[in-house]
Amino acid sequence: MSIVNSSGITAYEHLHQRKRTWTPVQMTPGPLKAGGEDVVLRSLALRQLEIPVGDFVGEASKGDLPSGSSSVGLLPLLASNVADELKHDQALDYAAIAHKVPERYDAEAALITKSWLELDRHPILKALIIERSVFFVLLPIFRALGDAGLRTTSQDISRDEVTHTATNALVCQELNLKSDSKLNELRRATVAWATQSLDPQATDKHLSREHWMKASDQLYFTGKAQGLVETRASRMPAFFEIDNQNLPQYA
Repeated sequence: MSIVNSSGITAYEHLHQRKRTWTPVQMTPGPLKAGGEDVVLRSLALRQLEIPVGDFVGEASKGDLPSGSSSVGLLPLLASNVADELKHDQALDYAAIAHKVPERYDAEAALITKSWLELDRHPILKALIIERSVFFVLLPIFRALGDAGLRTTSQDISRDEVTHTATNALVCQELNLKSDSKLNELRRATVAWATQSLDPQATDKHLSREHWMKASDQLYFTGKAQGLVETRASRMPAFFEIDNQNLPQYA
């Protein structure tokens, strides 16, 4: 359950206060890691999930949500999280344009997005599963296999997604919402589609399909992924590695 601390601040208010403002910018393409190019392009095609996640949260804001003193600040936080998804979509659109994501991948990703939209589950639960066990795999993929612009974008989006996941996990806990086999199946299918070009057990873990699927499994079941432990630290590319056009603008 969400907690009101000694200062009278709820968990939702605390999460909102921690947020940092940034502005997406156009990026110039750089080289991707050899062998990982297809995975990056497919992962960028899945940017289409950003808007539905925002829609899920917006839909939930009009319906079944926790109430009472512990939920003070929840609605403003959810509204802020929805605005974040629009910003993420814009940032990833810039990346998709820079790296020329094939129309075929966008079309296939649209079918995956349609499956998520049509699945009849509480919208906050769907948002939690996508953000925790899909986005938190795709974002490290951008860091491990992408160029300087993608690494920066991944870092900025990841910071927001930590807040989103914490918010949605609290809501699901308060409403006693549980995942099920259908959500798990769609989660695995989404990650499998993005990573299908990789060898199941490549020597380089970042080029191993099994590595990323295992990370998604761990995030889904436990909320943590040992294989992604290195992403816990704040890792930003050195500024001399980045074209000025790729630097985000912070408030």
